[in-house]
Amino acid sequence: MIARIGIDIAKNVFHVHGVCPAERQLISRKLRRSQVLAFFGKLEPCLVGMEACATAHYWAREIAALGHEVRLMPPKYVKAYLKRQKNDAADAAAICEAVGRPDMRFVPVKSRDQQAALMLHRARDLLIRQRTMLINAFRAHLAEIGHVAAVGRTGVTELLEVVKADDDRLSPLERETLSHLAGQIGDATARITALEKRILVWHRSSEAWGLMPEGAESYAKA
Repeated sequence: MIARIGIDIAKNVFHVHGVCPAERQLISRKLRRSQVLAFFGKLEPCLVGMEACATAHYWAREIAALGHEVRLMPPKYVKAYLKRQKNDAADAAAICEAVGRPDMRFVPVKSRDQQAALMLHRARDLLIRQRTMLINAFRAHLAEIGHVAAVGRTGVTELLEVVKADDDRLSPLERETLSHLAGQIGDATARITALEKRILVWHRSSEAWGLMPEGAESYAKA
């Protein structure tokens, strides 16, 4: 009977390593993504370990729903149990050994709601970075033709007005080109604002307070 399994997860091909209560290896094989749940569905409930990564929380929830106890571990803690050259089989064996250690530190499995909240924050952060890149390019192009403004939102607003104005400070081609960047800056700002409103609504709902991502409390209370 398999007592413990380590699974090395990937996009398409996974590797599982299982041992019995006496620590003898009972299984070491590859699984296609489509085979994973069917494989665990046929097993008696056991302890399943995997490294905490982007997709690990999804697989942890799915495998736990089949009756198994699933534990996630930081990859840096698993590395110490790698006994031979790094490959999928060796990684799965190291995970299998690490998950059985009584002093191992585990990562809580995130729920769908927790992951959705994190997705909101990450989408906002990405759009902010993209808007910053657009603003830097916008400022640089205008500086090349003699138009500069103070750092900050006020300066950006002044430069946007230069592009919008119907005067001879810019040539028709310059205005046409810079209008595309100005439009993208405005679009990114609108999307960021929409996400921020959605984040505040979610975090201020009564059921959300126990599901906040780490560090989000101060933002939600703002």
